[in-house]
Amino acid sequence: MTLYAELHRHLGGSVVPRILWRYFQRNQPDLAERFLDYSEFEDFYTRPRNTLAEYLELHTLVESVQTQDTLPYFIYRLMRGAYVFENLAYLELRYTPYLRTPDHLSQSERIDLMTQIVEVVGQASQFGEYPIATSQILCMHSRLPYEVNRAIVELAAHMGQYVCGIDLAGGDGHYRDRLDEFIQLYDYARSLGLKTTGHLYETVDGCYPELLPYLMRIGHGIQIPLLHPELLPQVARQGQCLEVCPTTYLKTGTLQDLHQLKVVFDRCFDAGVDIAICTDNAGLHNVRLPFEYESLLTHNIIDFTQLKACQDAAFRHAFAWKHAQRPERILNGILHPAVPEEANSY
Repeated sequence: MTLYAELHRHLGGSVVPRILWRYFQRNQPDLAERFLDYSEFEDFYTRPRNTLAEYLELHTLVESVQTQDTLPYFIYRLMRGAYVFENLAYLELRYTPYLRTPDHLSQSERIDLMTQIVEVVGQASQFGEYPIATSQILCMHSRLPYEVNRAIVELAAHMGQYVCGIDLAGGDGHYRDRLDEFIQLYDYARSLGLKTTGHLYETVDGCYPELLPYLMRIGHGIQIPLLHPELLPQVARQGQCLEVCPTTYLKTGTLQDLHQLKVVFDRCFDAGVDIAICTDNAGLHNVRLPFEYESLLTHNIIDFTQLKACQDAAFRHAFAWKHAQRPERILNGILHPAVPEEANSY
């Protein structure tokens, strides 16, 4: 069995529509009642949006139900699907822990609760029944105050048993007015020994070369080969890897046709820039990682040799794969602890 590494998957966007629908029916029927039936909900949840900003609003729907109490429910099903349907050996889950805390609490109370959220996600991800090596990337957010983002960086540095790095999310068009602030936070993170990635050069409004020196990987980054290919030699010298998520760009209106990605792959391969193919929000897209591979192949965007190079790059640039507990046992799939309750239920 071929095993894969997934470097860019959001916890909020990872819930496939059927599981979210079942959760609504069982626990929050008022949310389910907004739709006639499952097919109407699936269409709403997975259809393309006009802009990245409109697309990101969907995250709030899931974030509102991913609480400290419910996260194990969602994560177990995420891990089960990732192992059974995607053959993942390694998974980095990214999210903003602050947004999983109760919004009626004060800012300081929510910051204090973030530690518990990271612990819950970390413990819930460790199912030997589905032996995937996992780690967390904590996301700063472009719409959160500086104090919260700094607390997220410090939390990541103190939770190394669960956290492998930090990210900056929330829509790259919102960075400009706070660019100095984000540079300071990334510089602080690097001083603490944290690994770094960030949503950058995803859209034409998100091109900030000032942030590039602080990143070890680039979340998306497709506008570098598309609009700023002069930066590719610099990216190659710094050993940065692009986390390219093909379906995302069609869902957000960033690209009109998948074939536009051929320029991205061709220019990166020519310049010696690594690409890891990722899903970003597998649930919102109702698309799993092997389909991303197959779609790129069948559209003649990459060939099988290039696919293998991207798959290898994902393991090579993984923040925590080398430090995963007993990765050889994960690859052999020989861990079999007890099955949680409702294991056979969506």
